[in-house]
Amino acid sequence: MVKLLRAEGDPGEHAVDPDAEGSSDGFVLSNGQHDEYGDKDTVPIGEAFRIVEHIVGTGSWPAGAQGVVDR
Repeated sequence: MVKLLRAEGDPGEHAVDPDAEGSSDGFVLSNGQHDEYGDKDTVPIGEAFRIVEHIVGTGSWPAGAQGVVDR
């Protein structure tokens, strides 16, 4: 999951794959909480790296990347 937050406490926005279906195993956090996300709310790792690299370099979402605002 790729999330972009403006400041601490900001719900932010996240990258999505609107064509994805189903869900993956999820994540276990250090506090034991188990989170699972629908595959549409995640992107493949190569796309995640592309998005993050562009955001770090420019401060904005790259062309072609789809995101959902969670605010």
